[in-house]
Amino acid sequence: AKMDHSLISASCFTCHNGSTAPGKPANHVVAPNTCESCHTTSRWTPAKMDHSLISASCFTCHNGSTAPGKPANHIVAPNTCESCHSSSRWTPAKMDHNLVNGSCFTCHNGTTAPGKPGNHMSSPNSCESCHTTNRWTPARVDHSLVSTSCSSCHNGSAAPGKPANHITTANSCEICHTTRGWTPAAMDHSGISSSCSSCHNGNNAPGKPASHIQSGNTCESCHRGTSSWSNASMDHNSVTGPCFTCHNGVIARGKPSGHPKNASNACDECHTTRTFDR
Repeated sequence: AKMDHSLISASCFTCHNGSTAPGKPANHVVAPNTCESCHTTSRWTPAKMDHSLISASCFTCHNGSTAPGKPANHIVAPNTCESCHSSSRWTPAKMDHNLVNGSCFTCHNGTTAPGKPGNHMSSPNSCESCHTTNRWTPARVDHSLVSTSCSSCHNGSAAPGKPANHITTANSCEICHTTRGWTPAAMDHSGISSSCSSCHNGNNAPGKPASHIQSGNTCESCHRGTSSWSNASMDHNSVTGPCFTCHNGVIARGKPSGHPKNASNACDECHTTRTFDR
């Protein structure tokens, strides 16, 4: 007989059970036996897909053969479509970064997904070196990747800058400090703009030794070079003690052999620091 399905009031599976009439083929998607949910009696194919009935994974059909699969520009990820997509709304997807096995920049390039903001520090595009997918901020900075000067971030705003008790200097941070160990620093005195004693006070840095001549704390008056502390060029105007403190024949030249023997050791009673012979 020529079957008129319009007269049937029972469900399709009453007959289309593989016994009375052909049932679901072997390659049918995994779904319940409610044929009429997707198919119609007037036109069996193509069916109007009701994804809510599917119990198998999306990739069972969306494999590029039975149904369209991942497009060529899809991010590198496993074939568990349902981890990010839903059957009711394919886009936008709810991103599960734990499934991504490509680099962040594959998507976060400013086109597919937001990339580095305009105020980001200069660094390569290996986002995962500092950031994590679970928590984008705060990042754990890998300083070995930074290509700009320290102060571009360590300016007291983006990152902590020089503390209030830092020595006065115009040097860039990396001249003395390193990213591996901020302290101790390898001191470069060439950029110091304050007096020596602002650091060399016996507290921040070694000060005058106990055997130092009596003088003011303007170290640079005698000590000219920061590379060599010794061999100072003596500026007698800075000396606060009597001449004989140094000119005693031990530290510096004392009275010569032809000097009047009855003279006291108060050199400055007769001599001046400008010209000793008058």
